[in-house]
Amino acid sequence: MAACNGNGPFCSKLEFHAIQTVMPVKPTDPRKSTRVCLSGNPISGIFSRCFNVLLCYQKVASEEEDSGIASGSLVAGWIRESLGWALSEQPMLAGRLRRNQDVEGELEMVSNDSGVRLIEAQLAMTLSEFLDLKDEKKAEAELVFWEGLDHEQNPQFSPLFYVQVTSFKCGGYSIGISCSLLLVDPVAMTSFLKRWRDIHVEMVSRTDVPKIPIFYRPNLRNPGPFPGLSIGSSKKAYAAKTMIFTIANEVLDLDSEIHNKFAAACIDEAEYKLGYKTAPSLNFSFLVKEPSEEVNVRNFTREGLVQKPSTTVNGIHTCSTWDDLGVTEIWFEEGNRPAHVSCWINSVPDEALVVIIPSPEKDGSGMKIVVTLPH
Repeated sequence: MAACNGNGPFCSKLEFHAIQTVMPVKPTDPRKSTRVCLSGNPISGIFSRCFNVLLCYQKVASEEEDSGIASGSLVAGWIRESLGWALSEQPMLAGRLRRNQDVEGELEMVSNDSGVRLIEAQLAMTLSEFLDLKDEKKAEAELVFWEGLDHEQNPQFSPLFYVQVTSFKCGGYSIGISCSLLLVDPVAMTSFLKRWRDIHVEMVSRTDVPKIPIFYRPNLRNPGPFPGLSIGSSKKAYAAKTMIFTIANEVLDLDSEIHNKFAAACIDEAEYKLGYKTAPSLNFSFLVKEPSEEVNVRNFTREGLVQKPSTTVNGIHTCSTWDDLGVTEIWFEEGNRPAHVSCWINSVPDEALVVIIPSPEKDGSGMKIVVTLPH
């Protein structure tokens, strides 16, 4: 075992027990790639950005747990198997960022089956004690592992997706999920989590499934401590505020100029509703998920982006919350709904973020603009 390396609100009580790599259950063929187009000199913070989801669950009384079987380790063992099946449907999540061999200076993400990192940890406090912590937001961040992408030296070695399963002293557990925003936006990740949930619940409910999964950690030989495993870089700057805006569904084919106008209007609205004004010199990473799945990253200062639109910007609907994405409907044991759910986009010092998510055809939900401002 290894205690976490850091100075979080309960660092001495958090221990890492295992780290695994989960790959799709079958080789990805053909491999897909997604271009990451960087305009000008990209702000390096975009490679540290991730979408985080923390799901906390109470202990479910069962015959197995009455026999001393650890609930969190049991769920982690089954996750090791169900995640592999889910990744076979979305193999890019198990891929890596790499340099484009055909275009110098360009990056791409490729579904090369390098795998998702699955981390198992234990926290020496009950779930109720955790939820009662005064500095709850910083505490939540320690239950979601993330390391920024090494885009300059060795991007091919940086996972794009992490899952951390943490067992509480009471028998409850949490599932912390983090994924690079270059790879998936919050809407796409929520959709994947729902599909993974369905695969997981169907798998463990089968009558021919053994009571204990193959990868049940307490039954495996302890590989020893993890002296280099820390709580992850996403904990260095947690404070950020995010708002999600929906653009009318009839506004579909947008060029970069219209993107800027909608983004400017949403930033103004976010600042107004959050009650503070960002500095004119504040840097913005502007990330556009194209319908072609290509990712475009541009940089602006607030002064350069948020100018008075020459025409009125119509079609912005009422902003939505994380709960509207459906994250509260994700569970991994039948009927055991999460006791606590938290979502956030991690903050990067002196940098704001705008994510443009295109509207799926015939979906009717409309395009979404996600604005994250440093607090």
